[in-house]
Amino acid sequence: MSWLPLTLLVLGAVLLAEALLARYEVMVYTAGWRTPTGELPQDMPYARGADPDRPPDAYVVYLDGIGKRQPRDTRDGGQLVKALIAGAPELRVLGQVQPYSPLAAPLLNRPVWAWLRHHIGLLLFLHNVMQIFVAADHRYRPLYNRAVGAQIADQLRHAGYRPDSGIPVVLLSYSGGAQVATGAVEELHTRLRAPLLLITIGGFHNGANDLSRAEHLHQLTSAGDRIERVGTWIFPQRWRLFHRSGWNRAHRAGKITVHRLDPATHLGRRSYISPKAWLPDGRSHLDHTTDTVIALIRAQRGGGPSPGVAGRDRPAL
Repeated sequence: MSWLPLTLLVLGAVLLAEALLARYEVMVYTAGWRTPTGELPQDMPYARGADPDRPPDAYVVYLDGIGKRQPRDTRDGGQLVKALIAGAPELRVLGQVQPYSPLAAPLLNRPVWAWLRHHIGLLLFLHNVMQIFVAADHRYRPLYNRAVGAQIADQLRHAGYRPDSGIPVVLLSYSGGAQVATGAVEELHTRLRAPLLLITIGGFHNGANDLSRAEHLHQLTSAGDRIERVGTWIFPQRWRLFHRSGWNRAHRAGKITVHRLDPATHLGRRSYISPKAWLPDGRSHLDHTTDTVIALIRAQRGGGPSPGVAGRDRPAL
């Protein structure tokens, strides 16, 4: 057998195993066989930023892309979260939520995954990719949304959030984190009755989730982001033809606004959160993204117009 058929056979087996494992976790949660854990490492706070003894202007929950494997890690080493805290000390920021685990279980705390990290690191990313597609699958989506929405609500309560307080909750998501953010809206509204603002950065999601309980969704995108563009092609609910999808209903209600962060890319040295790529005005891509996010949150809190609006979203096709 040549190497190509063998490689395809192994890859197919791995994908099948990952698909089954991804579904297994959400079913275990639904059946109540395991209870999600909300505990964090001893030296890790539930939120950083504004003084916990005083109500912040908003709580920001950062839902990272597929590289998220444990409470501490992010694709950029936490630079975006740090920049938000430094630029907007009135916010409380949570960066520890596990968006790709209905059981809130970090991958690196599991013995098998600890071994895989050192031997086949790509599988860690593949696991989270499969979780995105489980979260988008109409058979599992309500269960997944409920599980991760409950996880976010619990983390917010630990961070000091009080239901019915009227303090906004901002779901700031990167890439596949947008699937989780849009799915968590209904559960968060039920549990916290909080004003919900969504900000997606290169959002990769299927457009099926109901956004009627969200105040607004700001889509940060770029012409150089090919991965986000793929999401608008492969998910029919993002197409204009499917006018009853959650995404298109929100669009018609005027709840979606696009903000261009050209020439940023989805990944690499010119990504949205790169501190090493520079704009003509002297800001890095990280600075540009951080400034935009902070301005949007402050505008929403103050009831003023959103800055830098480049036009309403137009679904593909």
